[in-house]
Amino acid sequence: MQTQTPCSDYRETKGLIYFARMLDKIRLHAAGQLAQGYFVGVEDPTFFDARCTRFLGVDYDELAARTLQGGSDEEILEWCFARGRKPSEEEIAVWNAFLTKRGWRDEASADLQAAKERSHWAIATIFRPGWICMTSKKAERRGDDLVSLFCDARVGFSGGDTDDEWTD
Repeated sequence: MQTQTPCSDYRETKGLIYFARMLDKIRLHAAGQLAQGYFVGVEDPTFFDARCTRFLGVDYDELAARTLQGGSDEEILEWCFARGRKPSEEEIAVWNAFLTKRGWRDEASADLQAAKERSHWAIATIFRPGWICMTSKKAERRGDDLVSLFCDARVGFSGGDTDDEWTD
C-alpha cells in the first residue's frame, strides 16, 4: 500500500493550526497509509497531538474514534468544542505562536539540535516550515533540491546560528 504525507501543519481549521494535520494523521494511520516515522497519539506528552488534545480538553482516543466516523475537520473541531473546551481567539493566537516557534530557544532546542545533526537539515524550529521546507545542506552540496512541495511560502527566518538559514 502506498504511504502518504499528512497535510501541512499550517492548514487552519477555524483559525487553529495543526488540528487538520492531526486528523489527517489519524485517518492515514487507520488506513495503513501514514508513512513511517510520524508521531501519532499521546504516548509522549510533548508530542503535538498530545498538546493539541490537552489544549482542546478532549481525549485523544475519543477524538480518533470520532474522526474515523467521518465528517469535515470543521465538524470534528466543533465536536471538540462541545466535548472539551472552546479556546478564545487570543488563546488560539497564543497556541499558534507556540507551535510555530517550538524548538527555537526553548526547552526543545536541545532535541531539535540533535535532530538537525542526525539529518543534516538547516532548520530553525520543529514546526514546519522549519522542518519541512528547508533544503538539506548535504543535498545542497550534491545539487539536489529537497525543498518540500508542501511549502507554499518561503519566509526566511534564522535560529540565531550561522548554520540555520534558508537555502534556495
